[in-house]
Amino acid sequence: MPLSKLEFDNVFAESSPFVWRVLGRLGVARPDVPDVGQEVFLIVHRRLADYDGRVPVRAWIYGICLRQAADYRRRIRRRRELPADALPQRATPAGQERELELRRARARLFAVLETLDADKREVFVLYELEELPMNEVARIVDCPLQTAYSRLHAARKLVAAAFEARDTESEAI
Repeated sequence: MPLSKLEFDNVFAESSPFVWRVLGRLGVARPDVPDVGQEVFLIVHRRLADYDGRVPVRAWIYGICLRQAADYRRRIRRRRELPADALPQRATPAGQERELELRRARARLFAVLETLDADKREVFVLYELEELPMNEVARIVDCPLQTAYSRLHAARKLVAAAFEARDTESEAI
C-alpha cells in the first residue's frame, strides 16, 4: 500500500530532530548535518512506499542515518581541503558559565565518540543519548541483546576513561 505525501510529512516532522541529533553524534560535522539530513529524507521519501513495518520507523530511519553518516565520513577522508579553524565565538554575556560548561562537555563527548568504533558508538548513542530501551537498540543494530549490553559496557568504560584522562590533564595545568 503506497503511503501518501501527508504521511511523509508526518514522518519528516516527527523524525527530523532525531535525524539531526543522530547524524551529529555519528560524526557528521555540524555545518554538514542539514545536507546529510536532506540526503536521509530523500531516501526516506523514495523508499517510504516500500517500508514494510517489520521494524519501528525510527529504527528504519536510524539505519538510513548510519549508512549516510558512514558515506559522509568516507567522503571527508578523500577531501583535499582541510577545514578551517572554527570561527571565533561571539562574546558570551556574564552569567553564562553553565551554558559554557555544557557546551564544552558536549564538545568533549563528541570528541570521545569519534574515538569509539562504530559498534560501540551506535549502541552508546542510541541507549545513553537517545534513551531508547536496550531491546530496541539491539534490534536496530541487529545484534543479540547481550551483545548490545556488552558493547554499551565497553563504550561506557572508554568514555569514562577519556573524561577522566582529560580531567587529570586539566588539573595538571
